[in-house]
Amino acid sequence: MPADVFAQTSAVLSSFVSAPQAQALSAIPKGLETLHAKTLDWLEEDPLQRAAIPLGHPLYPSSLLGIADPPLLLFVQGQIQALPTAWDLCSSRGIAVVGSRNPTPQGSATARAFSQSLAEHGCCIVSGLALGIDGAAHEGALFAYTPSIATIAVVGTGLDRVYPKAHHNLAHRIAEHGLLISEFPLGTPPHSSNFPLRNRIIAGLTKSTLVVEAAVQSGSLITAQLALEQGKDVLAIPGSIHSPQSKGCHWLIKQGAKLVETAQDVLEELAEQSVSMGSTICTPSNDAPPFLVHLGFEPSSIDELVARSGMNASHVQAALTEMELDGLVERLPGGMYLRSGKN
Repeated sequence: MPADVFAQTSAVLSSFVSAPQAQALSAIPKGLETLHAKTLDWLEEDPLQRAAIPLGHPLYPSSLLGIADPPLLLFVQGQIQALPTAWDLCSSRGIAVVGSRNPTPQGSATARAFSQSLAEHGCCIVSGLALGIDGAAHEGALFAYTPSIATIAVVGTGLDRVYPKAHHNLAHRIAEHGLLISEFPLGTPPHSSNFPLRNRIIAGLTKSTLVVEAAVQSGSLITAQLALEQGKDVLAIPGSIHSPQSKGCHWLIKQGAKLVETAQDVLEELAEQSVSMGSTICTPSNDAPPFLVHLGFEPSSIDELVARSGMNASHVQAALTEMELDGLVERLPGGMYLRSGKN
């Protein structure tokens, strides 16, 4: 047990580590008692939505046990009563959706639409709460109607802080319908070195990693590489050959990542993985999306579709983007939409 290590004298520890290391292990870190008290207060403020789970605890996610350098302690906030189910869902149907912090409008819409569709088909969307694709992925999952954990955010700060500040409301909504996770103690600021570290958790929790948009030098490709090292599948959405945000995805595809064009491609890939492992997985039905009933073969504007469906504009846009990706809808100049000739 870790406590047994720290209970040893410096002389005993010196048999295994250097003298300075033994001295460091014997000393109580500065501020530890204050941090311990702060953490207990944080947990006791809302015991139904907050937990600290050490490595080896029954509630620790088994999928992280096989990764390099598994976190010794996980701070969790949100629907903690669903933890065992959430970890199982991540292992079987978890999709890490990652990408650029500065995506194109189409990239954001694609991440949102894919995540919503995947969540509606029983997947759990895991991302990092960053600006851009991460935020769009969480938003899309939250749009979905699902009784299970819709999305999990793995963050690079203490859970008593939200970074970026623009995602304060999003973080609150994730806690209501999913989980926020961090290996960093309370009060930890957003150091740049924290984010590559949290990427190994994003990759480790999930079955596959989907890269929506990414430059060649980006944190998203770090996550993809970690997923490959963990034996996970990497999926990538192609984009314009002229867009810097697509070059990372194109590079991944050249290296063997699966090219996906629709959310169904992702679900079929999960189904194939599941069959090869001798289990079953939820796959999409062939029924037309419910939103399609609001579209005819005459052009309609988003405002008209908002009025017909009773949905807000962002939900309408997400539904249209998903159906456009599936070839069910055609987009016309002037922001008009109509059914394609395929349905």
